[in-house]
Amino acid sequence: MDTEFLKLSIADKVATITIYRPEKRNALSPEVLSEIEDLFNELSKKKDVNVIVLTGGEKYFSAGFDLNFIRTLEKVSNEEFTALFHRAYRAIMFCSQPVICAVGGPAIAGGFDLTLMCDIRYASERAKFGQREIALSLTPLLDPLWRIIGLGRAKEVALTGRIYDAHEAERMGYVSKVFPEEALLESVSEIARIMATYDRDTLKETKQLGNHIIDHDLDGAMRLQEWLFRSFIGSDDNHARVDALLESLKKRK
Repeated sequence: MDTEFLKLSIADKVATITIYRPEKRNALSPEVLSEIEDLFNELSKKKDVNVIVLTGGEKYFSAGFDLNFIRTLEKVSNEEFTALFHRAYRAIMFCSQPVICAVGGPAIAGGFDLTLMCDIRYASERAKFGQREIALSLTPLLDPLWRIIGLGRAKEVALTGRIYDAHEAERMGYVSKVFPEEALLESVSEIARIMATYDRDTLKETKQLGNHIIDHDLDGAMRLQEWLFRSFIGSDDNHARVDALLESLKKRK
């Protein structure tokens, strides 16, 4: 599909989406959000894409909502925009494939929310994170943030509006790993390429398990995981991968 503010490349079963609005530090206008919604919904259907990487490049991620547009909204005329950005969020969170976020620069407010919708977050040393909505008299997203870093820390992030550097975000468990500047995209691409060699259905079900398991009690979670495991063990793909592993182990002896 044609997009003005998103760049798409697909290779080795990895789709890389780059937000491209550099003159606005990748700020999220309605047009950008609409393209995000449509592109993720389209990619979710593609059987030749196993993993998606979302990034803004090595310099920015996204400075948040386009404030010039936000200033035009009134209480009586905000429903359409609110519904739009939540559709864009859900398109990322609930797409079929795991989504890796590669944060090369500031991810603030609405930009932070985009990183929040992804399954895994990696950052460069120049990345910064912050839920700044509270400073603009807006309510931020506590869910799924609390599921990732815990309720107490999520309240701190939401209520203080503080900006966190990449290493602090890593220490709180929000970011999985911090890479040196200019090494982010290459490093994340390699991780994504390895993930994309795995069975697409297994990736999909594991992502969905991560989204749903927190809503179960321990017994229900164990039963769900047992059922999923039984759904995959003994399949042709499982046998083929076990055979390949056994063969490689023989060669190491």
